[in-house]
Amino acid sequence: MLGMFQIEWDGLMLSNFALEQQLHTARQELSHALYQHDAACRVIARLKKERDEARALLAQAERQVPMAATTTAPNGAALSNGKRAAEEEMGPGGKKIRQGISGDVIKELQDCNAALSQQRKRRQIPATLAPVDAVERYTQLNSYPLHKTNKPGILSLDIHYPKDIIATGGVDSNAVVFDRPSGQIVSTLSGHSKRVTSVRFAAEGELVVTGSADKTVCVWQSSENGNYDCRHTLKDHSAEVQAVTVHATNKYFVTASLDGTWCFYELASGLCLAQVADASESEGYTSAAFHPDGLILGAGTSGALVKIWDVKSQANVAKFDGHVGAVTAISFSENGYFLATAAQDGVKLWDLRKLRNFRSFTPYDEDTATQSVEFDHSGSYLALGGSDIRVHQAASVKSEWNLIKTFPDLSGTGKATCLKFGPDAKYIAVGSMDRNLRIFGLPGEDQSES
Repeated sequence: MLGMFQIEWDGLMLSNFALEQQLHTARQELSHALYQHDAACRVIARLKKERDEARALLAQAERQVPMAATTTAPNGAALSNGKRAAEEEMGPGGKKIRQGISGDVIKELQDCNAALSQQRKRRQIPATLAPVDAVERYTQLNSYPLHKTNKPGILSLDIHYPKDIIATGGVDSNAVVFDRPSGQIVSTLSGHSKRVTSVRFAAEGELVVTGSADKTVCVWQSSENGNYDCRHTLKDHSAEVQAVTVHATNKYFVTASLDGTWCFYELASGLCLAQVADASESEGYTSAAFHPDGLILGAGTSGALVKIWDVKSQANVAKFDGHVGAVTAISFSENGYFLATAAQDGVKLWDLRKLRNFRSFTPYDEDTATQSVEFDHSGSYLALGGSDIRVHQAASVKSEWNLIKTFPDLSGTGKATCLKFGPDAKYIAVGSMDRNLRIFGLPGEDQSES
């Protein structure tokens, strides 16, 4: 019996020893596999970093080197994406020689003007426009944190009505394209080195144009994956770019800068056709907007002047004075003959037919500037922003422009820097000096809001 037990015990010990050997081998193999996995993860992380760096360098190179199809200048030099050979020719005083706005371009502008003017004569207020009693009941629907917390502030916004997408420009040097119905960010446009002062949609929302305090203008193009890639970086200004405005043809745009010039660009090529300065004035531009018909340009200066320019001749055809401080915002009514301007002293309304100021709003005290002013697309409402947001019902020259709604500045910053009416004035988008985009509208009617 003892012998049998001894044999069993020995067999059990041998089996246990074999199992321990197998366990030791398995542990070694597992340790080796984990080491290989860790090494592979490190290699993948390094390759991803190198890929991202390469992509960043490529994007930077594409902004500096022609990316669009080149066009040919009269002297045979290739032109594209900021490297425009014709512009490298310097005239007297070290100024770049510009191609000028050609007769073909002017004809295109005039044809567009004639068509839009004809439509305006027949225009009617759309039946789908939000009525006054609805605007009176507007309240904040949503607040979206679109920009960075360490550099808060939204300085400009634009809405592309057919797609209901909103573009914002921020102090954090980024622009953001935001899909309002889904509440999702479509793309973050990073490329400027300083705050983005102005942002505008163009070409059915396929392009976004941004102006920045870094003196540059970027044209961004929508790609198949939904992102917007920088197509042109334009470096024609010598000071902060304060305003961008897109012509009704969607083929041209104008930028205005603190250097005291405005530039007329071709959108497709990024070519600066004309750079216009007013020899009699030294103040820089702080705001600009095309008239809805596209043949005149309104521009506000840091010296409290509003200048009206004839785009065809690049001549200053009118000047409006009376404001105090820089003209922070400018908006033409869709009716074609009202102009609203904002400055330190409030908002002034101008009649373009008689070239005179017919009404002034002084919503705040002398230490609080009016930061923004905007007509809705129908010309029925006028909104202004400063330490709060106020909506007036647009009327005639002699009638009273009634205040129908005041929204508090919920950002707590006391600066509603930009605002814009949504399609049919069904909502109002507001940017302030925090990082949030706020949407004011009628609760329950907006199907896209949960």
